[in-house]
Order: sequence, then structure tokens, then C-alpha cells
Amino acid sequence: MSTRNGGPAGHLGHTDTITVVQLTDTHLRAEGELVHGSIDTHANLLAVLDRLAVARRPVDAIVLSGDLADNGAPQAYRRLRAAVEPVADALGARIVYVMGNHDERSAFGEELLGRTVDPDLPLDSVVDVAGLRIIALDSTIPGHHHGRLSEQQLAWLAEVLSTPAPRGTLLALHHPPVPSPIPGPDFLRLEHPDLLASALAGSDVGMIVCGHNHLTGAAALAGIPVWVAPALSYRIDTLAPQGRHRGVVGFGFTRIDVLGSGMVATAVEATAATTVYDRPEQEVLDQLAALAERR
Repeated sequence: MSTRNGGPAGHLGHTDTITVVQLTDTHLRAEGELVHGSIDTHANLLAVLDRLAVARRPVDAIVLSGDLADNGAPQAYRRLRAAVEPVADALGARIVYVMGNHDERSAFGEELLGRTVDPDLPLDSVVDVAGLRIIALDSTIPGHHHGRLSEQQLAWLAEVLSTPAPRGTLLALHHPPVPSPIPGPDFLRLEHPDLLASALAGSDVGMIVCGHNHLTGAAALAGIPVWVAPALSYRIDTLAPQGRHRGVVGFGFTRIDVLGSGMVATAVEATAATTVYDRPEQEVLDQLAALAERR
């Protein structure tokens, strides 16, 4: 018997896997414009999307968790849709767009959601993907870079979560609800994470995914894993010299797999790498299965 991913049944494979790809902090600009004068974020995005298309692995949803445009320009959102949607269609993946602090609600709604929105109201959403509930929370404050969730948003969230989903819930928002060891990102994190923790208490949320910090990290909020995903634009140097805040070249993305009743987040390096080995996956799985039988 084979799984969806072609592996053997049993503890080495999963017949009911749901795979979500998280792309965050794309920071797209209008054609010809570079971020910080040197980073072609559109090229980074195309490289990752090409990798997804070539891999042809099953992807059930693509979550874009904020700072999709660098300056809220409508042209940037149009470039994003033109790049992402054909690949998502080919993979059969649902797209979930999430607001970030560099995004502008009116242009975001018009260009990505196809509708006119009230710029003073958060753009929250909930979608079902093969029994997995994905909730997108808009943690942005227009004109500011730190994050906040209103009482109304938290009440709405608690109401949605009052009914469990068949495969649990993945919560996506831009601002991490956990501290950061880097002073800049820590200063700009989500306000009052304890209020979010209260809204999540007793719920089926299996993981919280976010971006914003331009680094890869993991923590927990009220016992729920929090994944801070690598950015698609550039990285923050997490061990810069004392007293320095430094951005460096490099980008990546995340695959999140719902395996049985659990969720696993895996950072994927997108910059060029030298191959150490390249073997048929089934050959590796057969070898592991044979080793397991020796126990």
C-alpha cells in the first residue's frame, strides 16, 4: 500500500498527510525596484515557486503570511498574484493571503481579494482545506509596525474555535506572539500575547505560524507551538556583532505537514546549495524499513 507521498504505509509513512507551504515577507515592489537597493524579491519569489512546480509534490494550501508588498503598491500585489496563482492552480493548492505591517489594506483587498474593503477594519478569514481549518488574523495597525489584535477579533476567533475542525486548526498571523532575542523584532512583536493565549485556551489550534522577524525560530504560546518562518526577501543576522543590527542575503520558506493528529514545520533553504547526494526516495524508504525490521 502507498501513501499520498509515495512512501510505505505504517510508521514510516502517512496516508492522510495535509501539506501547507508558508511563504512570508516577500516584500515585493513594482517592476524594476529593489528592496534596500540590492534585493530582487521578485526573483526570490519566482525561484521558490519554480522549485515547488518542479518538485510536483502535493501541496494543499499556500499561506502567504504578510509583508507581501514592501510599500503597499498595487503593482506589487499584481506581480504577486501573477506569480503565485498559476503555480497554486497547477498544484491544486488553496491560497491564503495574510496582512503584514508593510501591506496596505485597500490595495491588498482590491488586488489580492478582489473586493473593496474598509481600511479601518482588519482582514481576517477562515478556510477549510481537507478538514484542516486555516485561520488568518490581521494583526496590523495602520501606520505602525508592531502588532495588535482587537477585542472584537479575539471574540470572533474564540467563537470560530468553539467548534473543533476535523484535522485541527492552523493559525496564521504576521506578528509573532512571542519574544525575540533580537531587539528590533522584539520591539515590534504582537502586543498583549496573553489575550491571544486566552482566546486559544482549550482549542484545537495545533500550531501558530507567523513571519515579520526575517529569521527562523520556534517557541510556544500557552503550550501551542509557534513557528517564526524564514523570510523570502532577506534575513536578519541573528548573531551580529554586539550593538549591530544587520540584514544579510538569504531566503527560505516553510513546509507544514499535518501528520495524523500532529503538525510539523520544516524550514526549507532556498539559496543555492551543493548537492551531497540525490537518491530515489522509495529506495531510501525501503532501506529504512529494512533497518527497522532488524530491531
